[in-house]
Amino acid sequence: MNIGIVGLGLIGGSLAYDFRALGYKVLGVSRQPQTCEDAVKLGAVDVASGDLTSLAPVDVVFICTPVSVIDAIAARLIPHLSQNAILTDVGSVKGSVVKRLTPLWPCFIGGHPMAGSEETGIHAAQSRLFAGNPYILTPTAETPADVIETMKELVSQLDCNLHECSPTVHDRAVAWISHLPKMTSAALITACLSEADSEILQLAQSFASSGFRDTSRVGGGNPELGCMMAQYNREELLRSLHQYRHSLDQLTDVIERSDWSALEDLLNQTQAERPKFL
Repeated sequence: MNIGIVGLGLIGGSLAYDFRALGYKVLGVSRQPQTCEDAVKLGAVDVASGDLTSLAPVDVVFICTPVSVIDAIAARLIPHLSQNAILTDVGSVKGSVVKRLTPLWPCFIGGHPMAGSEETGIHAAQSRLFAGNPYILTPTAETPADVIETMKELVSQLDCNLHECSPTVHDRAVAWISHLPKMTSAALITACLSEADSEILQLAQSFASSGFRDTSRVGGGNPELGCMMAQYNREELLRSLHQYRHSLDQLTDVIERSDWSALEDLLNQTQAERPKFL
């Protein structure tokens, strides 16, 4: 099986490393000549170029680009694919992508590997990035059964935790555990920057340790990704943000009333429930 990767950044490059290690021939495409050169030198891909027509021989193509350009890339790529080639993506929003690409290519299936870091680019890519992490496939009623099975078999080789659900269910679930944390983490950093006393702010920056590092990590990550989350999953993100604001209001009220028993009950609950998300 030949595998094509469009977009040789963190996710695309990491997929390339893993599939090549599994013995597949991996063909990469990037609009940056230097990225193509680096991807080959690093051993992520067998060959790489800026030409989508180079993917004509592949059996499966992963589009690993920002959600905003997936449509345009698919439209340019599809005329060069063989009739049975499978097309998939790795976007963090599935509803809008699946709705637009399904009519364009019968063998399309949405996908979302939930792994990554605040780093970007081919040099941030790493082997086994997806091992032990969720990888979600979002087929529809129109997705051919053999496409679903092929993708399940292929993705399972990444040692990930494979899930299958509808695009709508996916978007609602990831709003809670991916898109909302991105925004609340950014809000935490913004709130800290609102400190008017420069000496206090500098001390806070000096004192920041593991707690701040953990809670601010995704807020300090790729801004383009955060914007795509908000733009393409707007309704579900807003729903989760409104509920988060309600939770903050509850916490504020408890502390303003000095109701330490209620606060302890709440923190006991969150301590008990957190492991269910990890």
